[in-house]
Amino acid sequence: MRLLPALTRAAALGAATILAATALTACGGDSSSDATANPYGLAQPGVLRAGTLTDAPPNVFLKDGKFTGFDNDLLTAVAGKLGLTVEFVGTDFSALLSQVNNRKFDVGSSSITITEARKKTVDFGNGYDFGYFGLDVPAGSPITGFDQLAGKRVVVVQGTVQDDYATGKQLDPVRVPDYNGAINQLKAGTADAWIAPAEIGEKSAADSNGKITVAAKQLSPAPTAYAVAKGSDKLREALNKGLDEVIADGTWSRLQAQYYPGRPIPADFTPGSGTVTAPSASVAPSASVAPSASASAAS
Repeated sequence: MRLLPALTRAAALGAATILAATALTACGGDSSSDATANPYGLAQPGVLRAGTLTDAPPNVFLKDGKFTGFDNDLLTAVAGKLGLTVEFVGTDFSALLSQVNNRKFDVGSSSITITEARKKTVDFGNGYDFGYFGLDVPAGSPITGFDQLAGKRVVVVQGTVQDDYATGKQLDPVRVPDYNGAINQLKAGTADAWIAPAEIGEKSAADSNGKITVAAKQLSPAPTAYAVAKGSDKLREALNKGLDEVIADGTWSRLQAQYYPGRPIPADFTPGSGTVTAPSASVAPSASVAPSASASAAS
């Protein structure tokens, strides 16, 4: 009779041990399941949330309520290779990289030039495009080149590679939050020059009724790439893999021809990992892109 309580206690302890082990196994199973369902650590499994701009054609822009442009169409194709859909959200470029790093967005898509300074905030995938700087000036300006900007009132969009360039040249630039702000300064005569992404500057000049002209253009010093939060290695590697696939299947070449008709590709530029070859493609220019926009942006 005295053995029964001891046996009962032993049985209870055994049951508790089994329950604890089961609970631990269940927790481990949930973690494994989450990793399988969301291997890239996205805010929403299966959906790539991308921060982009609304006003920078032909790279990234909003048309008829839809985000489009070379960068965004390419990202959609890359995401498709990974079985993901893309949700684009408009933002200001000056805030984009910090928003990517704090994971408001899974990825930044806005012709983002790779720089050492930016690598301190975000990680970059492989380069997918190159770009040019443009120099816009008011009509009648004597400025004809980048070497004539010392002592001038130069406007740039804050946080762009053009901002970095002007700062590096000690031009003490006037910083504005968006492209419209820069254009308005030129039109109003409150700026002597705007260092711009080349094709945006070209389109702005064409649409200015003769108030703005393009004085010069030069190749950007580094390629553009998609940005992800620091430490998002699985997502970055997956985007690189998807990029190589859309290069190999001709999508990259088709979009290049669509958005930048007639634009030559520098001999020393290779998109993606460099292990795949981009087939040539020739298609009619997109109706949504101004014919003069033949040089890509670099922000």
